[in-house]
Amino acid sequence: MPNRSTDHVFQLIKSLDKGEKRNFKLYVKRNSGGEDLKIVQLFDALDKMDDYNEAVLLRKNKALTKQQLSNTKALLYKKILASLRSSEDEDNIDIRLHEQLDFARILYNKGLYLQSLKVLDKLKEVAKAHNQITYQQLAVIFEKKIEALHITRSMENRAEELSKESDIINDKLFLIGRFSNLALELYSWYIKHGHARDSRDVHAVRTFFETNLPKYDNAHLSFYEKLYLYQAYCWYGFIRQDLLMYYRYTQKWVNIFEETPFMKGIEAGQYIRGLHNLLSAHFNLNNYDKFNDFLHLFEDFAASNQSALNANTRIQTFVYLNIARINKHFVEGTFTEGLKLVPMIEEKLTEYQLHLDRHRVLVFYYKIACLYFGSGNNEKAIDYLNKIINWKVDLRTDLQCYARLLHLIAHYELGNYDLLEYLIKSVYRFMAKMKNLSIVEEEVFKFIKRSFSLSSQKLIPAFTHLKEKLETMENNPLENRSFMYLDIIAWLESKIEGVPVQEVRRKRFLQGRKIKS
Repeated sequence: MPNRSTDHVFQLIKSLDKGEKRNFKLYVKRNSGGEDLKIVQLFDALDKMDDYNEAVLLRKNKALTKQQLSNTKALLYKKILASLRSSEDEDNIDIRLHEQLDFARILYNKGLYLQSLKVLDKLKEVAKAHNQITYQQLAVIFEKKIEALHITRSMENRAEELSKESDIINDKLFLIGRFSNLALELYSWYIKHGHARDSRDVHAVRTFFETNLPKYDNAHLSFYEKLYLYQAYCWYGFIRQDLLMYYRYTQKWVNIFEETPFMKGIEAGQYIRGLHNLLSAHFNLNNYDKFNDFLHLFEDFAASNQSALNANTRIQTFVYLNIARINKHFVEGTFTEGLKLVPMIEEKLTEYQLHLDRHRVLVFYYKIACLYFGSGNNEKAIDYLNKIINWKVDLRTDLQCYARLLHLIAHYELGNYDLLEYLIKSVYRFMAKMKNLSIVEEEVFKFIKRSFSLSSQKLIPAFTHLKEKLETMENNPLENRSFMYLDIIAWLESKIEGVPVQEVRRKRFLQGRKIKS
């Protein structure tokens, strides 16, 4: 994937759809000025470029000089945002409330204090009905300013009512701030480190969580207080690999949207993220039926108008829905079937490359590599794992480690013994440096080194012995991470039975369905 341009104007233009580009041209015509011709020329020139290159831009557009370019781009950026603002969906609650706040300010500046207060009162009603507490606070602050500067006599006990209302809002904002900070910092910890690696990590995360979790009354929590509280517990459980806690709070996360369906439109991204985490919880707990139910729910939402609200929502839907679809193939053991998703995913990764963060791209590369590995195509698996290994980023060290371990195993499968001695040392050092070596990985490294000297008659018994040894560790919370990232047991069974990993997974899935039925 090419490096993303850092030019903000270029990125903004590339994010526009055809309708938005057309609206921009119409907006410029309606508000035309002497400088607008160059703005449109620059817009068209940037729109035609695949990658931003200032030297090429100036060479092909002689009317633009290097001295003018910076100011012209700044003006173009401002005009594009203004055109987007004028054509933005009127159903967007943020824009509606901000507009009412602007109206109240205009009326106040005209000296129409009572009319301004009336607009603010209506604004507060709408904001409260849609859980937009920050707009309630802005309205109350404005009301207090008007009452303090002017004798409006708008109602009796106005000062007392406003003070009481302000205190209630501030209390809620305090909790929202504390809960959202806690959730964000825990998520940041996970992005940097992945799951807790040892008892020291578990203790550190628990101490941080308990120290920063404020006291609260669950019965009186508002929508956003619940949302960020559940997110904090969700990440806390996930980091510690307490999968039941992770499941319980992701379910609560989704439930608050089901209880207040109109919030799916207002906070579509948060709803999509909640569904993604709930699907991940059912995937990790092997709850196939529930996983399928919520995958269908997600697909229905993706096909609805709510999921098409804006580019951000569409991109999030693409990312999380296709991660879930790949996971479904992992569960069912249909890895080869899952590979049919890869061309579409690759196409979308290219289309959305200006918008996707690297973490999401790395996750896709790893999952695609696992699909190829499970289907028996180790060469293609190595190609995708190299994309992760060669991409120098300082996040998801766990993903970096397991990509290297799977890369080592794929070369082992291909019989590339001339590379293996180097790879074993290199991967072992990397995982040790990242503090990512558990007993499971230690045993795998020992086995691969030892297997070079084993005869073919002794190899299968050695695989069997390692499988039995690792199976005793599957329920250890601090070892479980290894099995979540890489199904070592399925790989060992595939070596014992002489079949691809997907056949082992498929057989396991069908047996589970038979027992359940």
